[in-house]
Amino acid sequence: MRRGVRIGIDVGDARIGVARSDPSGLIATPVETVRRGPGDLDRIATIAAEEEALELVVGLPRSLSGREGPAAGRARELAREIAVKVAPVPVRLCDERLSTVTAEAVLRGQGRKGQKRRAVVDQAAAVVILQNALDTERSTGAAPGEALDLGLS
Repeated sequence: MRRGVRIGIDVGDARIGVARSDPSGLIATPVETVRRGPGDLDRIATIAAEEEALELVVGLPRSLSGREGPAAGRARELAREIAVKVAPVPVRLCDERLSTVTAEAVLRGQGRKGQKRRAVVDQAAAVVILQNALDTERSTGAAPGEALDLGLS
């Protein structure tokens, strides 16, 4: 397992959930929810710099069949924009099927309701995405998901 903090990103239309791992890559924890709009990518780049991130893991929404739809296209585009902002820190795309559903279930189980749950569901989804990536790397010994290639080299 590579050492270093990873940043997990859950891309939404209105908000971006952000999570981080500990330096040993064992556990993901929530960081914040970034509102989409002016300055959102700068905030993500700032978080990555402050955490001295090894890499960023962006959730790639796929259907249950594994197909990519419009949401996946939007996530890929945002991942490219993030990659440009945080270069040379690598950005990886990881399957996020059911991450929001899982996050909602966990928050409901904790008794969070309505507005309070909506305020943190994006962070919780980012935690699920990042934790899955960490667990995958630990079990396979390989970096998770798909490396984003900006074609700059």
